[in-house]
Formats: sequence, C-alpha cells, structure tokens
Amino acid sequence: MSYISGYIGNIPVVTTNYTISDIIGAIKVRWSINRNSYSIKPGLYAIGNPDKSSEIYVSANYKLSFDHLRKNLNGTNSWILVLDTKGINVWCAAGKGTFGTDELISKINEFNISEIVGHKRIIVPQLGAVGVSAHEVKSKTNFNVKYGPIKATDIKEFVENNYKTSAKMRLVTFTFYERLKLAPVELVGHLKYFIFFVALTFILSCFKNFIFDINSGFNYYYIPLINFSSAYLAGTVLFPVLLPFIPVKYFSFKGLLLSIVISLILLKFGLAGKSILEIISYFFINSAVVSFTAMNFTGATVYTSLSGVKKEMKIWLPTQIILFSLGIIQWLIFIFFE
Repeated sequence: MSYISGYIGNIPVVTTNYTISDIIGAIKVRWSINRNSYSIKPGLYAIGNPDKSSEIYVSANYKLSFDHLRKNLNGTNSWILVLDTKGINVWCAAGKGTFGTDELISKINEFNISEIVGHKRIIVPQLGAVGVSAHEVKSKTNFNVKYGPIKATDIKEFVENNYKTSAKMRLVTFTFYERLKLAPVELVGHLKYFIFFVALTFILSCFKNFIFDINSGFNYYYIPLINFSSAYLAGTVLFPVLLPFIPVKYFSFKGLLLSIVISLILLKFGLAGKSILEIISYFFINSAVVSFTAMNFTGATVYTSLSGVKKEMKIWLPTQIILFSLGIIQWLIFIFFE
C-alpha cells in the first residue's frame, strides 16, 4: 500500500479496483462467514492524488460499505473519512448511534480535517442522516454537512449537480436482486440451530412406543425432514423473494400466510404427515419457524421502522413461541404414543 506524506502522519492510498481478496471477502460475508469481523481500521484514506480542494466523504468501517464507496469514486481524487461503527454498515450504525454526530466530530478533530482540506464541506451518506446532526457538526467543527445520495453509484452525479440530490437519488429501492442478496445471510445465520433441531428430532423419532430403534427412525424421518426443511427454506429464501407480494403489513403474519401455503402443498402431495395429530403438529411448528425467520427481515428492509419492529415483536414473538411449543408437544405425543 502506498501513502501520502506531508500531512500529520502518512495517509494510506487505496485503489478503486477490487482485488481477489476483496471479492472473496465480499462473497464470504454475503454467506455470513466472518460477518461480524469484516471491518477496516477507522481513519482517513485517499483515492488517487487528492489535495486541499478534494471532496471528503464519510463512510462506516464495515468493509463492504467502504469498498462500495471507493469503487464508485473511481477516476476521482478524493478523501474518505472512516468512522468507527464497530464493523456495522452505515444504515444500521446510524440507527444504533455509532455512525453519529459525536463520532463524526471526533474523527474530524482527530485527523485534523481542517488542515487536510481548504473548504468546509463534508459529504455524509443519506442513509446515515438519522445519526448525524448537521447543525451540531457545524457549530463544533465549522464543517458543513452535505447529505449525499442513497446509493454510492450516484455520488459523482451528486457532486456535479452542486451537491443536490435528485428525486432518483433519494429513492430507496428494494428490488428482487436486493432482496435475494439477503437470503444467504439468513440461510447460513440460522443453520446451526436448524441442524441441531433436525438432529434432536431425529433422535426422538427413533423412540417408538418408548423403544429406541434407529432403523425405525431412518424409515420414518423423511416426512419430518421434508416439513422442517421446507419451512426453513421458505422463511430464509422464499420469503424475501415474495416479500412485496404477500398482502399484509407485519412480516410475521406474512410468514404465517406463506407457511399455510407450504403446508397445503405438502398436504397435496401426501407429505404433511400420516395422521391428523401429526399434520397439525407440523403445521404449528412450520408456522412458528417461517413466521420467526420472516420477522428477522424487519431489520434489513426499507419497509419497517424501529418502533414498528418493536411493536411487531411484542405481538408476534409470544404467538410464535406458543405455536412452536404446541407443535412440539403434539409431535412428541404422536412419536411416543401412536
């Protein structure tokens, strides 16, 4: 890595091109591998050969956020001031307070930004606006906060447009591709719990009339495995794909409706169970699983607010616990007594 000298300390210069390591890291984090430690050191970075007239952009120290910004600054001479957001992206960090006014003021002072640039403007991402008070930054640092576009892809046009955002730049999208990108994280994030649950229920299924018979378990378990796997995939993969098309407000309720459809499909193909008791038990378990995993998407979408998420959890989490408990109890009754 090269550095720019002549300032207080050497400032690292970063490329706008992704390396193989960057690509592999992005793929891994999309699959929830080392997601909580995918960060860079907070501080000041350079793109190209910036000087006192160059723009200064603010980013989170979540590496995916930083990489996306630097990639879209290709061909510019710019500064990037990275805040310490504990490895969390801009939007979530702004909600948590780590991408906030105090942290921005601290970094402006720590890295002597007033000595780095000759102007008094600093560009903050639009999704971080909720955490940054422009007038407070102005009063304590004399820097004018410019709230940029939603997407880094519009950053050059924003600057060329005299730091004004168009309606398109302020529009938050949640397209099919953007929703699908969330699925791997949820799929892998819950996987260890799903594997544990499958292993535990398989062992329990080997007890028929209180007699342990592993062959009996192998012969029987394909039905619960199909049910549990269908619920898990519906909640983590199918739900984000179908999210806008399920016509109710609460994500938990959307998940419940989706689980009903899944249960009806399994019933149609004779895979919902062998008795009424077993069918009902799978329905309760599957409904709880799909509803709960669907509810997890409330913090990753543009459809919800913090107060709305809290309200939904207060209503639906007890419902999910009751459904899951009833389903497990009925399934155990079927296993041990039928």
